[in-house]
Amino acid sequence: MFFAAKQYATAARVLVGLVAEVPEQTGPRLLLARAYYHSAQLRRAESELRVIVERDPVEHYARLMLGRTLERQGRHAEAAPHLRLASALAGDFPED
Repeated sequence: MFFAAKQYATAARVLVGLVAEVPEQTGPRLLLARAYYHSAQLRRAESELRVIVERDPVEHYARLMLGRTLERQGRHAEAAPHLRLASALAGDFPED
């Protein structure tokens, strides 16, 4: 409901508690990272995404979001490997 209303900071405040209750679950943490990203809390988004990627290196959406989060911070060189890997994991290979 908060995402639909574009109240991302409020969504993040709610999701922090949920992630604390079930820290091993990827879904709530990924939603929290999205809420942080959309509310321009990029360092927090990066932190949550790095936890996900560390636990599950082939989680392609987390890789994609991490790459975009890094890009948005102007860290393009750091973003590139995550974006390439996300693309490969999603099956998006360049045509020769």
